[in-house]
Amino acid sequence: MSKTTVKDVSTESERVAAAEPRTVGGSRAFAILLLITGAAGLLAAWVITIDKMKILEAKAEGKTFTPSCSISPIISCGSVMESKQASVFGFPNPMLGLVAYGIVICVGMSLLTGARFPRWYWLTFNFGTLFGVGFVTWLQYQSLYNINALCLWCSLAWVATITMFWYVTSFNVRNGFLPAPDGLKRFFGEFTWVLPATHVGIIAMLILTRWGADLWA
Repeated sequence: MSKTTVKDVSTESERVAAAEPRTVGGSRAFAILLLITGAAGLLAAWVITIDKMKILEAKAEGKTFTPSCSISPIISCGSVMESKQASVFGFPNPMLGLVAYGIVICVGMSLLTGARFPRWYWLTFNFGTLFGVGFVTWLQYQSLYNINALCLWCSLAWVATITMFWYVTSFNVRNGFLPAPDGLKRFFGEFTWVLPATHVGIIAMLILTRWGADLWA
């Protein structure tokens, strides 16, 4: 009788464990990367928000405020901040960044404490970074070809968003949350850094092609 009872309990435990969703935590290096990119994006969003408020205050007083990162006709944060593209959703874009990058920091801190999350959580997080990289890609195009000016703080946010997107995607592929062939999983396992480096390099080439020697004039 005792053997049957032990067997029944063991079987029931295995069945419950199998029914529970798999949860996965991240490595310390991955958590630190999220903290760094989240903090960089948050810093950029905070500075842009403060400068935007100063621009609006100066306008209300009939004055002009020039952000410290406006150092040339091309590298002109003020021109970008005053464009219509800087308030796509009816409020300044960096206010969205204050929330989004804050969430990234919270995820990184949670991973450092040993937190583990299910598949739906990681995919939702990945979708958020995908939206972020899509949004900054649109902003890059607008900055280069419509606004005709570059914001250095925006560029910092671009690099942070691109980096976190590729590493979160790599994490999901390697853990089987995103379907991928074994070759791609091995690539992500060893060469994830190649993707954000290439992505940022392409943007840098577009900037140089667009403005070239006039960039620092």
